[in-house]
Order: sequence, then structure tokens, then C-alpha cells
Amino acid sequence: MRNAPQSHSPNDPLTGLEVFERGWLSSNNLLIHAAPGEPGAVLVDTGHINHAPQTVALVRHALAGRPLQRVLNTHLHSDHCGGNASLQRAFGVPVHIPPGQADAVRDWNPAGLSYEGTGQRIERFAAQGLLQPGETLVAGGREWQVLAAPGHDPHSVMLFDAAHGVLVSADALWEHGFGVVFPEIEGEPGFDDVGEVLETIAALPVRVVIPGHGAPFADVSAALDRARLRLKGLQADPARHARHALKVLLKYHVMEEGAQAAPELTAWALGTPLLIGLWARFPPIGATSAAGWIEATVAELVAGGALRRDGDTVLDA
Repeated sequence: MRNAPQSHSPNDPLTGLEVFERGWLSSNNLLIHAAPGEPGAVLVDTGHINHAPQTVALVRHALAGRPLQRVLNTHLHSDHCGGNASLQRAFGVPVHIPPGQADAVRDWNPAGLSYEGTGQRIERFAAQGLLQPGETLVAGGREWQVLAAPGHDPHSVMLFDAAHGVLVSADALWEHGFGVVFPEIEGEPGFDDVGEVLETIAALPVRVVIPGHGAPFADVSAALDRARLRLKGLQADPARHARHALKVLLKYHVMEEGAQAAPELTAWALGTPLLIGLWARFPPIGATSAAGWIEATVAELVAGGALRRDGDTVLDA
């Protein structure tokens, strides 16, 4: 985890913003410090539940006794909202979410929120407000436009401060790609949405991107070119995207667990609806069973250094 130092240069677009760059289990967190006259700071995204105590400590240290006004979630994947409940307990703040899953949060429907399908853990939280695409919110003396960003997640939003050229892109654009396109691995179209969002970003006067993962970056044009090239390859070969998604979800689960016996990891994957759905839609050539496919993919991750093996135990690398 790296804490991007807060800048005090009036010409720096990140002045007054503090980026907590996290590892890949947790999304980055953005703390927008309050401007004079505002009731408190705003935190964008809260990371994974495993890191929730660390998130609370980071925010408390950065605030140095000043108040936190509210929490915003760009979308509701477990690596972006897993600290919500802890932040609510620690600071008594409301959480604002994109509107598409508001009913699922209110009724707490893990299947509707993807946690059941992906086999990921989360602590129940409550939402007190919505981030409606098309609206503008004020935080840190800046006006942030809420922009729809479907693709990686159909309900995701981005935040854009046009005056300073700061884009909070979540998982719609990273410096070297973008997040797994979950609608596609759920059997729904999503690639076209990814492309449209990339063109939306290209049309904005962006000076710096604060992504959901990785360091902030300023060479937006190069990042867009890489993302477009990646998207073109995935559109041409959806099975490649399915294989990538399987690897990402297996890696994520092992990061979440820390370590797990190989048979238990296979059993978890076989009991996870999203992974079994991938097997049904994209059965790999030469694989005779879903279990064999999972085991072969784990072996690929170990060989590539993304995971490691100690006897019968699979560990994060």
C-alpha cells in the first residue's frame, strides 16, 4: 500500500486530494479533503473487508481530528465497498452508492449484489444516498460530475472534476487496461459498453486519472490506446476473456483467504456460480471436467508466479 503524498502546489490538479494506493485485493481510496466552509471530507471507495481496519486507520490519520462527511462508492464490488460498514461504525457517516443496486442493498440481496455469484465475502452495510449519473456534487471545493461507466460493472460510475481535469475512473480505465467485464462472464453483453466509456473519457479534458487500482497517471492518451487494443482482442476472442476472468477470480479468492488447501480451493470454485457458468459457456478444448479445468488454471497461476504452492496448500504470491 502506498499513500500518494498530498500536494500543496496550486497548479497541481491533485492538491487537496489524498490517494491511498492499495494492493489488488483492495481498491484505491480517495480522500477529498474539505474546503473551507464544507462540513467534512469525502472518501471515495473503502477497499476490501480484510483491510477495513487499515482503511479506518488510514482515514483517521489523514483527517487528523477533522470530520469525515460521507463515503461514496463508484460501484459495489467487494474490493470497493468492503470497508463501508467499518467506516460507518467508526465515523457515523452516510454512504452514497450508484442507483442500480439500491434495492439490493436495502434488502441485502447477496445474489443481486454479485457476492454470492463470485463467492466473495462482504459485511452488510446500509446506503443513505445515491450517486445519480448526470448530477454534480461538491467536495473539496470542486464540482464533481457523476458519469455513468457501464462495462466492468453495469452500475458503475466515474467522478470528473472538469475544472482541474481529474477523473476518478474506478475500474473503467487503468494505466494498463481495465477491469474484468463482468456482464460478459455472466452471459450478458458488456464489451460495447466498455468501448463507449473509453470514448467518453477520450472526449473529456482529463489531466490526471485516479484509477481503482494502480497509481494515478497523466498519460491518458497512451492508456486509452492500450485499453482499446485490449478490448479489441477480447471482443475477437471472448474465450480469452473467460480464461482471464477465471484467473482473476481464483487469484482474488486466494488473496482473500491468504492460503487454502488445493482440494478446498477446487471445491470452492466448483461451488461458485460465476465460475461454473464460465465452464458451461466456454468449455476449454482438452478439459474433460470443470475440476480439471480449475486445477490446470491454478497450476498456470503458480507457474506464472501469481500464486505459489507449498505441498498441498495454495498461497498468494
